[in-house]
Amino acid sequence: MAGGVLAKASGGKDYPGDITLFVFLACLVAATGGLIFGYDLGISGGVTAMDPFLLKFFPSVYKMENENHSTNQYCKFDSQMLTLFTSSLYVAALVASFFASIVTRVFGRKWSMFGGGITFLIGSAINGAAENMFMLILGRLLLGVGVGFANQSVPVYLSEMAPARLRGMLNIGFQLMITIGILAANLINYSTAKIQGGWGWRVSLALAAVPAGIITLGSLFLPDTPNSLIERGHEDKAKEMLCKIRGTDDIQMEYDDMLTASEEAKKIQHPWSNILKRKYRPQLTMAILIPFFQQLTGINVIMFYAPVLFKTIGFEDDASLMSAVITGLVNVFATFVSIVTVDRFGRRMLFLQGGIQMLICQIAVGTMIAVMFGTSGVANVSMDYAPWVVAFICLYVAGFAWSWGPLGWLVPSEIFSLEIRSAGQSITVSVNMFFTFIIGQIFLTMLCHMKFGLFYFFGGWVVIMTFFIALFLPETKNVPIEEMILVWKRHWFWGKFISDDDVHVANGMVAIA
Repeated sequence: MAGGVLAKASGGKDYPGDITLFVFLACLVAATGGLIFGYDLGISGGVTAMDPFLLKFFPSVYKMENENHSTNQYCKFDSQMLTLFTSSLYVAALVASFFASIVTRVFGRKWSMFGGGITFLIGSAINGAAENMFMLILGRLLLGVGVGFANQSVPVYLSEMAPARLRGMLNIGFQLMITIGILAANLINYSTAKIQGGWGWRVSLALAAVPAGIITLGSLFLPDTPNSLIERGHEDKAKEMLCKIRGTDDIQMEYDDMLTASEEAKKIQHPWSNILKRKYRPQLTMAILIPFFQQLTGINVIMFYAPVLFKTIGFEDDASLMSAVITGLVNVFATFVSIVTVDRFGRRMLFLQGGIQMLICQIAVGTMIAVMFGTSGVANVSMDYAPWVVAFICLYVAGFAWSWGPLGWLVPSEIFSLEIRSAGQSITVSVNMFFTFIIGQIFLTMLCHMKFGLFYFFGGWVVIMTFFIALFLPETKNVPIEEMILVWKRHWFWGKFISDDDVHVANGMVAIA
């Protein structure tokens, strides 16, 4: 039987696949957990560029920044201290995600979201009222804890609530909220920077309470997922909830699969050590490499350069606003493309197409940067290049927004068996946060030394990750979440790690030699 092929012996019957209003509203509320992450991503850079903020908390940075009159577009003033302040959130989120794993498993997904929301709410209040460095750092760390809890629980919640055929669409609601949060934060920063009296930064930081309040209150009204209810021993409630979210009483097949998965999960006392077992090697590999690759797509270098490029082509003082609005809108609308196509064309197609599109754009923008800035970094822009630069930046952002942006969260959240799901998602979040932190710390230094070559550097990583997806990621669209192990079992490479004895799925799933 070793190496046998697995097939369904249930007549090919699928789970109910229609979306109910109840599920749509529950997923919409849960997805707002992405707003807090997006808002912080968008707000931090703008606040740390405000002079009143620097004068109050980083006076030495303000002085050195104003003494730096270099026109070199590669070697911008780089303060490790300021970068460390921004990046401290990601370290806190990294650590918090491991604690969130326990809360998510023991108390349920919704309470992990609530914990994330309330912590982020407190952090935003402290930051908005900050009078000294202690308050600023404390608030920042609490924001990180909030992000860690939300990013750990929301994608899992969405993947468990959604019917298999529409899981991609509903899960990407999380990434859509992240992009909306980024766009809103950029617009708010632009407005608050103009406030006379030097307290605009307080408004920017305090307004983080709005998205935090939405997910905090929203989570109180969210139902538990059937998977979580079964995991915690509430089988009758789980069956009742499954009927409600599927809008039909014909749920026995899906319910049986959940019970089978739960029985397997109960045998596992230590999911953190269990996830290291050979049979979970495919999921562990994806949990580490997908968020790692997501941070090496080069989205940071493109977003950093956008304001500089927009300024050189005639937007002048409104360059940063125009850059934020244009790239932000592209980000939001391209995420809608992913929502519409992910369950129709599949995850692999979007990953591969997006990777190729990003690679072409990185080579094009890198080459144009080389022509415009040379190795000296002094801008000498021909207006002939301007429209092309804008076009390729927008195409790059679009490629990321319908591939690695949303799929970097979707795929890891849907591939884990119930017994390792919380631990696996925590690994995904922690790897994502760790490399966000690392790239944030070294990005400006790399840019100064590698110049336009940094575009080619990230382009090389896009080639690697695209080949990795092509060879090692099986298609997961339309596959019920508790039957995902069958996808790995059939895969040409990962199948050798999973024995037939490792496969336990209800509904007449049998191994065929």
